[in-house]
Amino acid sequence: MKEIQVRFNTGMNVSCPLGTSIDELVGKLEIFPPHLAAVKINNKIMPLSTRLDINAEIEPVLLDVPEGVMIYRRSLAFLLAKAARRIFPDRGLSVGHSLGNTYYYTFNQEKKPTEEDVAALEAEMEKLSREDLPIEFFYMAYSEALELFRSRHQTDTALLLDQRSESKIPVNLCGDFADLYIEPLVPRTGLLTAFHLMSYRDGFLLRFPGVGQDGVIEPFEDSPGIFSVYHEYKKWGRIIGVHAVGQLNSLVSDRTIRDYIRIAEAFQAKKMAEIAGRIYERKDEVKVVLIAGPSSSGKTTSAKRLSIELKVMGMEPVAISLDDYYRGTEQTPKDENGQPDFECLEALDVPCLNEQLLALFKGEEVEIPSFDFKAGRRRAEGKSLRLGRRSILIIEGIHGLNDALTPAIERSKKFKLYVSALTQLNLDDHNRIPTSDNRLLRRMVRDNQFRGAGAERTIRMWPNVQKGERKHIFPFQDSADAAFNSALDYELAVLKFYADPLLRSVKPTMAEYAEAVRLLSFLENFAPIPPQYVPGTSILREFIGESEFKY
Repeated sequence: MKEIQVRFNTGMNVSCPLGTSIDELVGKLEIFPPHLAAVKINNKIMPLSTRLDINAEIEPVLLDVPEGVMIYRRSLAFLLAKAARRIFPDRGLSVGHSLGNTYYYTFNQEKKPTEEDVAALEAEMEKLSREDLPIEFFYMAYSEALELFRSRHQTDTALLLDQRSESKIPVNLCGDFADLYIEPLVPRTGLLTAFHLMSYRDGFLLRFPGVGQDGVIEPFEDSPGIFSVYHEYKKWGRIIGVHAVGQLNSLVSDRTIRDYIRIAEAFQAKKMAEIAGRIYERKDEVKVVLIAGPSSSGKTTSAKRLSIELKVMGMEPVAISLDDYYRGTEQTPKDENGQPDFECLEALDVPCLNEQLLALFKGEEVEIPSFDFKAGRRRAEGKSLRLGRRSILIIEGIHGLNDALTPAIERSKKFKLYVSALTQLNLDDHNRIPTSDNRLLRRMVRDNQFRGAGAERTIRMWPNVQKGERKHIFPFQDSADAAFNSALDYELAVLKFYADPLLRSVKPTMAEYAEAVRLLSFLENFAPIPPQYVPGTSILREFIGESEFKY
């Protein structure tokens, strides 16, 4: 039998027969901690049940690293789906959006589950965990997989396979329960011990530990404003008939996607008009609109579109950039690595900003500073500004929702707007689309289009971007007066056109390869949509280019 060579990141080199499974090899050698989430084989994350067919370099993916945490969450979702199939075989389970370290679930086309239903599901999950059942990864013939999911009424999964053209389909199996393989899962149900179910609204929540919380589930913090936006878009998606990727792909194949794009853009424009209407109702007291949101949420275009809606109502929006209030490189606090922390609030000249805002509100003329980023300091001269009777300021920046940015301004004079790409589409009933993936792909395409950056650079810096969001943006999102969803359900099919070649340029020797492969696999589920179908005023144009707005 042919032998293959395996090198571990511990320095050990071994030979083993072709077709040896990773869990068998790792168990025999006992070189890794016992609680592995998965492994990286030649820098690609794979389940432990993978069988080796080429020479390989292997390193562990532990449960307490970010990649392992995401595997744990996906595995919990799989465990819940198996539990629901066992005790409620005739009730379709559908995953919704995330709320912090939580996923929202409902039963399809049914009334709210009872407390007893939720308790029964949790008890069944606990039982499956104690049984320590193996979760296996294997392939099924395309026709067999299609028949399996159709027979089990997983119509969204079956529809998703219409976009796939492989002769064999990857599947996860645990006992008699099978589900489509999207990404690796843990090898055994016995690893899934930290979770909690609780009733919430019309469904229930699956709760789990966050990154670095060592299996501890923190108390639930409700986000009613964000939930209401999600819920509205989910409801709209089901009304319009597009709540899963397979349905979107059907519109592409039927050549009706352009009509759907117009509907999606019109719905988004309607929501922005409603927000402008709320601001207009308070025109006698609101003097400034503060806009914030995570990276690549489309804040800049949102601010421009809001300005247009306010002009329609007779107001005169005036934009101020927080970037011009940077103190300068020399006065900026240092981060833990000794580098200037330009994202912290103290990097801005908050006293100057507040002094000028108060003067503007009194009708005085001020000189707004102008920051030279190349030189790392303010320019000698700024620009003069005086507000008119119908003027309203619009300020966009990561600290907009934090009252510490504008402590001198009365709350009644501020309208806070939170902008984020809250994707309502699912891959199928049991597999959701993380909003962070949507934003990462936006950022990747924009970085390449306007800065010439490769995909590996965007992937490399993304964890630090998310760290800043958790610190400076997410803690204040519930203080917003309104939330605007900048996601467009068709956009991932457009971003695929740009992102696919960028991701394929990331090679197996690069540290970012595992993430690039994951995103490529994810995008394989989408039928591509030509970029020329995107309207010139769309938020998506901020990332792919050729926008009718000036930036």
